[in-house]
Amino acid sequence: MKDYLKQLELFLKGSNFDRGIRLGTAIIVPFVVLNFLGYFEYAPAVVVGAFLNAPGDIPGSIKRKVNAILISIGLTMVITAIILFAKPFLPILIIAIAVISFAVSFISIYGFRASLVSFSGLLAMVLAFAIVKETPKEIVLQVLLMGVGGLWYLVVSFIFQRLAPKKDDNQLLSDTLLYIGQYLKLRAKLLSKKTKRDDILKQAFILQNHINEKHETLREALLLERKRSGRSHYEEKQLLIFLSSINIFELIEAKHLDYDTIDQIFGKQKQFLKPAKNLNKIMGNHLIRLSELLIQKDKIPNKDRLLEALDKARTAITVYIETVKLPEAREGALVLKNLYDYQEQLLQEIRAIRRVMANVKDASKVSLKRQDASQFLTLQEYRLNVIVQNFSLNSTMFRHALRFTIAIVFAYLLGALLDIRNTYWIMLTIVVIMRPSFGLTKERSKDRIIGTFIGAAFAIGIVLLTQNVVVYSILALVSLILAFSLIQQNYKSAAALITISIIFVYSLINPDAFEVIQYRVLDTIIGASIAIVVNYVVFPSWEVDNLKQVLLNALKKNRTYILATQVLYHDKTNNKLPYNVARKDAFLAISNLNASFQRLTQDPKSKQKEFQLIYDMVTLNQTMVSAIASIGTFIVNHKTTPVSKEFNTLIEKISNTLRASYSILEQMETTPKAQELPDEAAEEKLLETYKNLSKKRDENIEKGQGELDQETMHRLQEAYLIANHMSWLKSLSENLKKATSKYNATLLDSTQ
Repeated sequence: MKDYLKQLELFLKGSNFDRGIRLGTAIIVPFVVLNFLGYFEYAPAVVVGAFLNAPGDIPGSIKRKVNAILISIGLTMVITAIILFAKPFLPILIIAIAVISFAVSFISIYGFRASLVSFSGLLAMVLAFAIVKETPKEIVLQVLLMGVGGLWYLVVSFIFQRLAPKKDDNQLLSDTLLYIGQYLKLRAKLLSKKTKRDDILKQAFILQNHINEKHETLREALLLERKRSGRSHYEEKQLLIFLSSINIFELIEAKHLDYDTIDQIFGKQKQFLKPAKNLNKIMGNHLIRLSELLIQKDKIPNKDRLLEALDKARTAITVYIETVKLPEAREGALVLKNLYDYQEQLLQEIRAIRRVMANVKDASKVSLKRQDASQFLTLQEYRLNVIVQNFSLNSTMFRHALRFTIAIVFAYLLGALLDIRNTYWIMLTIVVIMRPSFGLTKERSKDRIIGTFIGAAFAIGIVLLTQNVVVYSILALVSLILAFSLIQQNYKSAAALITISIIFVYSLINPDAFEVIQYRVLDTIIGASIAIVVNYVVFPSWEVDNLKQVLLNALKKNRTYILATQVLYHDKTNNKLPYNVARKDAFLAISNLNASFQRLTQDPKSKQKEFQLIYDMVTLNQTMVSAIASIGTFIVNHKTTPVSKEFNTLIEKISNTLRASYSILEQMETTPKAQELPDEAAEEKLLETYKNLSKKRDENIEKGQGELDQETMHRLQEAYLIANHMSWLKSLSENLKKATSKYNATLLDSTQ
């Protein structure tokens, strides 16, 4: 019960519910004010305008949000006018539906914010069929009042933004820390859950994608606006938390260990890994609690449990050495020490977040220059050539626009032919659930149908209890607010609430509520069925066919990342920024690859060609990013020795192998042409460096010099890490090239 109340509090205090309240305010105020002034007949048009333009109100840059809503207002007005004027002329109306459906859905190529503007436009087209206006004067007045409603929503959004200017950013930061906490706990399981690692990794892919999406939105919200003005103290705090979250994410990524080696070293002695695993869980739970406190504004929890768990992880290293004995224990001890150092760095970042949230006066300041900050922004391209480049059947969005257009036109013609009462309800279902990928469309269809049945059952219960119009009005408004609040988090619940809202709105017009419920359920099933069938049959877009470009990008960004790490190793004072930018790009590329793989798993089994091979390639790319991050993190946080020529030789070898891999895909060649380098000797030399240091350490132990100084420890750690990870990266890159060659061969076979 306590957890339920806490989740309810987080929801009510969060920005998602806040946006629902914005919409509720934008709807109820026009009804009240215009009724008071004696112009109630104008209220529905104003409310429709407000409702249609609410989707563009999402977190991020204020300027982009305002621009999106203004464009949405203009688009919805134009579309509504076209449909209303075309209604009496069936051929013209069908052409208008087709052109609007294709053109408006196609603008989603400009990114997520553009897709919401597109959604508003398509929603306006469908709702125009519910509007009964016949004369030009009535139509013009309807359109103008809708424009007023859109501007009114923009004003409401601006007022709420002023009243709680940091709520959206705090929600994003809270979501980010929540996902990172869950991710950290998930990674802890990988240390000991040998038989479940594949399943855990698939769960990790989803969380990685969520984290990267939140980081991208936060970059826009916290960096883009700050380029134009200085940062306030509160904005400084938010940026510090954001940067620490990035560092934590990189540290977690950096410890994607070679678990086969871990299993070999520790065998049945996994008890020595338990303190490290437990520390990860405790830190993960602490981050989740901090994520809640960004919303709740409660007292920060005590750090004693964190410090106690860290101490146990450190003690475990000593116990391991005493149990196994040197020199046999050295490799395992270095693994535990590297793991401990990484966890200690994680804890430092968590404590940095704690200090910022506790308003500690000596908390760090952000010294990120504006021109440097701009390099971390992924700016959306809005030029016309984006449309030109995507105007082809090879484009996923072009195919989606065609499918969507065919589905909408078919739904309208079906309704006209069968004289279906509310055809636009079928069209509305298609607008809401149809997505570029078959898997997501199928999932949303299922959620929509289940949600509709749940909502209908609830509405029937209310109708049986009362026929009070006041109750209907309140339930319609409350359910709409909650639906808008939940639509991004829980679509099934949102669908149920939307159904409740629509049923009670129509019940205010039509006294026979049961008839409304009956048609609502039937139309939803018809619309969902059309969306699924059309997505499967008409210009289908299976994720396996779209994977090539995503994979290409991941390979290229991995190569850039490892080269940036090489440069950082040579001079970390002057090359930290290029390294961080390359790291961000690599993480985003891997996130996109993970998301593509998730969409692949949602496609029908018959369409998941070479599934295991693709999974192996995704895992190899993911592991490579983690291995590179591990080297980069060590370089950043430790004093390192001069770079060896063997390291440079292996970097060049790995770089060439990666280039050969993406050349295979780009040129569609079965035999890559890559420069061969004498890398075996380089591998042996790096390993020899570690062995020499180990031998020297053994000699010192024999002489009675048991204490290990910090410098020698760091040199041992560095030699072990570089030798093992460079060999690991070389093996990963070679396996990637083999897998890519095999994958390319399947592509060639499918085109012949």
